[in-house]
Amino acid sequence: MSDNKKNSYDQHRSRRKFLKGVAAGAGLIALPGKDASASMWEEFFQKHFKELNKDELKAVINRLEAKYSGEFDKKVTVKTTLPIEGVRYGYALDLSRCIGCRRCVYACVKENNQSRDPQIHWIRVMQLDKEKGVDLSRAEHYYNPEQVPAKGHFYMPVQCQQCEKPPCTKVCPVQATWKEKDGIVVVDYNWCIGCRYCMAACPYGARHFNWGKPGLPKAEMNPVTHYLGNRPRPRGVVEKCTFCVQRTREQPGRYPACEEICPVGARKFGNLLDPESEIRYLIEHKRVFILKEELNTQPKFFYFYAT
Repeated sequence: MSDNKKNSYDQHRSRRKFLKGVAAGAGLIALPGKDASASMWEEFFQKHFKELNKDELKAVINRLEAKYSGEFDKKVTVKTTLPIEGVRYGYALDLSRCIGCRRCVYACVKENNQSRDPQIHWIRVMQLDKEKGVDLSRAEHYYNPEQVPAKGHFYMPVQCQQCEKPPCTKVCPVQATWKEKDGIVVVDYNWCIGCRYCMAACPYGARHFNWGKPGLPKAEMNPVTHYLGNRPRPRGVVEKCTFCVQRTREQPGRYPACEEICPVGARKFGNLLDPESEIRYLIEHKRVFILKEELNTQPKFFYFYAT
């Protein structure tokens, strides 16, 4: 056995040992039972996404597409689109324009197949007092979206900050989450064991755990999915914003659903490596700040004031 194959074998054997001996013993996950189908065991013990060769990846995708198509009674596609060369995604949000309507929240839910019951939202919008500034400890999370914008207040949406130095990826014991070349932090739901260490490490509250089986109505399921993005999640895994990877990695690319739906143009998305892009102009010419700068996570999600 070559050194590379031996190292790969040892990694997978270690993962099996960790899952069976530690995670299952602690009640973190439920292993397939002895009567489980062969496909369930194959999915549970498949190689890490980044280690799959072309044929192995094709087999995994075929299995998932057949599974989801049968479950939701429609043709479901699962993309594996890779990062675009020379692209590092960034996001900017104009706090002087956001009206707190929460259309971004529900556009994200619709696009990314989030659970409706129980509800899971990857974006949360906070209402803040203008006189007190960005004091998140005083933020109102459950304001009435029918009565916005409220006098004397401004609004601040928060989601995954797609950190350049993400603390969440460092604590994962099975390497189920990592940062891609285009800067997007992703999760492999087939590898996630639900230990929630990443949730504890994230200083932005951007990761969400499926405590129950996600309630995703067949009629509302978006069939255009990505393996590392909006494909249906099982119970017991962590999920998060991926800048709509199933849309933004296409050529020509599409904007994330939250950016596209914004009625006041408060959201801006683009390539940080392109000196001619709108997002580069905003960062270089507006009053820009990032959340919790002192932590040195280096978010690629920027807030600014246009006026």
